[in-house]
Amino acid sequence: MQSHNFTVLIEQDEDGIYVAKVPDISGCCTQGKTVEQAIERIKEAIQVCIEAEKNELLPMKFIGLQQVEVKA
Repeated sequence: MQSHNFTVLIEQDEDGIYVAKVPDISGCCTQGKTVEQAIERIKEAIQVCIEAEKNELLPMKFIGLQQVEVKA
């Protein structure tokens, strides 16, 4: 079995739920009551997404993360 590394983005919504997303896989996201639970669930979601894709997934190289303020 081949091993893959994916960048996972974790955010907290207004209700305190942690939302985990994989930018490299369209629609691959899940949530949990704790960060740990969200991480475990996103691992499962990635497995399902990989099996559904059937083609080669090529993760992008993570460079960095910035929070930007825009006044509107």
